[in-house]
Amino acid sequence: MTETIQRPGVRPPATLLRFATAGSVDDGKSTLVGRLLHDSKSVLTDQLEAVEDASRKRGQEAPDLALLTDGLRAEREQGITIDVAYRYFATPRRRFILADTPGHVQYTRNMVTGASTAELTVILVDARHGVVEQTRRHAALTALLQVPHVVLAVNKMDLVDYAEPVFAAITREFTAYSAELGIPAATAIPISALAGDNVVEPSSHMDWYGGPTVLEHLETVPVSHDLTACHARFPVQYVIRPQTAEHPDYRGYAGQIAAGAFRIGEPVTVLPSGRTSTIAGIDLLGDSVDTAWAPQSVTIRLTDDVDVSRGDLIAPSDDAPAVTQDVEATVCHVADRPLTIGQRVLIKHTTRTVKAIVKDIPSRLTLDDLSQHPAPGQLVANDIGRVLVRTAVPLALDAYADSRRTGSFLLIDPADGTTLAAGMAGGSFAAAATGIPGPDDAGWDF
Repeated sequence: MTETIQRPGVRPPATLLRFATAGSVDDGKSTLVGRLLHDSKSVLTDQLEAVEDASRKRGQEAPDLALLTDGLRAEREQGITIDVAYRYFATPRRRFILADTPGHVQYTRNMVTGASTAELTVILVDARHGVVEQTRRHAALTALLQVPHVVLAVNKMDLVDYAEPVFAAITREFTAYSAELGIPAATAIPISALAGDNVVEPSSHMDWYGGPTVLEHLETVPVSHDLTACHARFPVQYVIRPQTAEHPDYRGYAGQIAAGAFRIGEPVTVLPSGRTSTIAGIDLLGDSVDTAWAPQSVTIRLTDDVDVSRGDLIAPSDDAPAVTQDVEATVCHVADRPLTIGQRVLIKHTTRTVKAIVKDIPSRLTLDDLSQHPAPGQLVANDIGRVLVRTAVPLALDAYADSRRTGSFLLIDPADGTTLAAGMAGGSFAAAATGIPGPDDAGWDF
């Protein structure tokens, strides 16, 4: 990974943690989230009353805390999570945005949405079943999405008599698998989401465990993914030219800073054209500021009248990404229809959407043993594989390992706008030594 560049005038990171839950069906993800919200006093009275009423109608004596996140009618009827449920809560020590993601295999692709911006993933395992295929799939997606921190929550310990050997065996198996993925050491916590053991309060049934509760770990884990410390990137969303009597010559480039910080007087390069200029001014909420940082929405003014339009990327001249028409990436296929070689697609990267064609699909990842299945010919829903895509015009892409914001993209069906795949540019654990050929420009018609 390239060393990040610290720039003057950058604010300290906020005490906000984004995290996602993942795991197989019925591992207790929604119950864990509900217990976390309930025991941390983050549930409003009317919300709790609604859950209690819904639980009584289902013949349950105690409130089903999973209903705090399973909001869709189909979810409540089936007792499973279908869509990603976002919840916001806070403790005196930290603010949280959590994404409760589905566990069923057909909704694995939804986890990509929930974990794409997460700084921590809680992967649940049923203590009775141990590590299963979905556990491995979610661990692989966590590694693919470069989530910095992982918690292994071994749930339903009450159903195995709170036995330490069961917890230890599951932890060893998961640790061995995650190490192959390149995941940093996971924090393993034995819990019972239904009974509340080690979720917010320490468990009296597991005196053999001396680590933190889930909430204690969430409150104290260092938030390492600070956008303000990343390579500075500014995708242009809109060009502002009022041409009024008050502002006859005003030309500003509006958008949200994707990463890093920008300051007045800094030399910048506009990509993909490569034209250079200097920041003359930064406007934020009607005021002029000397410095702005991610994720602020600002208008940047340059000293020169260079050709800048929507989809262009402004970056510091001494830290600009390379531009390319040959994109090599790992993708998670999310559409029901397959992705095939030769298929024409749209690629959406930051604010730019361009035509492209799938040049090759060199391999598909087999999650059981992390081997590469060479030349699969296509990717179907929930597949993870390597692709080579040729774009009609150059893109300013970072490696995903360097920037999650400007190293990611979407592949879209140009016929109806359906999202086909979520892509991460550059190398990853999935790019094993399988003889993937390098880019070749021969045979392209754009």
